[in-house]
Amino acid sequence: MRIKRPDNKDALSIILESKRQMDFTLSLPVNEGSSFTIVRNIYECFRMLGDALLVSQGTEATDHLEPINALLKLNVDTPRPISTIDNLRRLRHNINYYGYHPSIAETNDAIDIANSCFWLLLDSIKKKIEEQD
Repeated sequence: MRIKRPDNKDALSIILESKRQMDFTLSLPVNEGSSFTIVRNIYECFRMLGDALLVSQGTEATDHLEPINALLKLNVDTPRPISTIDNLRRLRHNINYYGYHPSIAETNDAIDIANSCFWLLLDSIKKKIEEQD
């Protein structure tokens, strides 16, 4: 990780775009053709939340583990464990680097993780950032 000056404005911009992308991704119909995009996009939205958190703390991530680990450290009560986000990271890695195509069941699970965790994490991170101003 690189240490930088905390930038709450940039962090809030990242959160806003993450929300936009999640809204779009969840509007897609689930089928064999869309499963690849849905799973990758859901993971990216979570990664962006982690990036926003790190940027607000004055840290720049050098890989995908750091933003996800930042999310895993949050104390937010969610219907599904926050640790399931790491499963998305592994699934996305297989998609990107091994040509894996997620099943409909895996896609529906990713959507369930998003619905169970994303919005609560987004609200928590946004509040933390806004309190820093």
